[in-house]
Amino acid sequence: MSEHPEPSAGATGLAIESLPGPSVGQAAPAGHAQASVRNWRTPLHQFHALTKPRVIQLIVFCALIGMVLAVPGVPSWAEVRLALIACLGIWLVAGAAAAFNCIIEKGIDAKMKRTDWRPTARGELQDWQTLLFSAVLCTSGSALLYVWVNPLTMWLTFATFVGYAVVYTVILKPNTPQNIVIGGASGAMPPVLGWAAMTGEVGPEALILFLIIFLWTPPHFWALALYRVEDYRKSGLPMLPVTHGSEFTRLQIMLYTVILFAACLLPFVYGMSSWLYLLAAIGLSLGFCAYGFRLWRNYSDALARQTFRFSLIHLSALFAALLLDHYLL
Repeated sequence: MSEHPEPSAGATGLAIESLPGPSVGQAAPAGHAQASVRNWRTPLHQFHALTKPRVIQLIVFCALIGMVLAVPGVPSWAEVRLALIACLGIWLVAGAAAAFNCIIEKGIDAKMKRTDWRPTARGELQDWQTLLFSAVLCTSGSALLYVWVNPLTMWLTFATFVGYAVVYTVILKPNTPQNIVIGGASGAMPPVLGWAAMTGEVGPEALILFLIIFLWTPPHFWALALYRVEDYRKSGLPMLPVTHGSEFTRLQIMLYTVILFAACLLPFVYGMSSWLYLLAAIGLSLGFCAYGFRLWRNYSDALARQTFRFSLIHLSALFAALLLDHYLL
């Protein structure tokens, strides 16, 4: 994952930072400048960038984990087809939420180095174009889920869209340093959506997966915010390192990694998994706790960046272990 879009607390809570195109005023390599700018500014690239594709990949991956775990044994062709349709519908609605976010935050994005490349921040797309694109994605994705999957999945996915695009982006993010904690609820929804798609209900197993992502989101995001604090200060957003300082934020990261450790054991305790997942969960969570403790005791921007990157490995590997455990054992 080399591309790192806007950390999002919704439609998925999962952040990866990137600079996929030349920033304003940034020189491109000699001989490639005109071609790079021309390729980046084609309408297809612009609209694709609005969906924050790397974030969407992780959202769909987490939803797919929920789908797979909801089906005992090897899925039938009908179940595979249902999962593929659900993944497409979730991708469309999540992309719509990301595009809508780009409209709301275009002024903020233009002030921050990691987001000033976005077409909305650069003024390359007008608001009505982005809004229409978002509406088309949301409508088509919702229709797909309602007709071909089930109404529950459609309504849960649409609620996630509202939670991220409206509640988090418009209300929480500009007004409270706890934005990522409260808004993390919508970011933790993908496994629940996947579970509902395959079963037509939300089981306790899905809620355990929800809890893991919900508790993972704050330390993941705050690690990024620590080494990007000047960007956030310049943007005017009340992120925790800006409002409460570095030391307090680092303490919160360390405490959250400990709580997350306990939550990561729940799939084994509840009987969703066996020893393979348990070993992976203990090893990964101990690693995250170690990063959290080191960050608290001996801060550096480099260590904060390492912690952020490890958090991505932690969640991806944790869910991959859950998937392997499901099929192998």
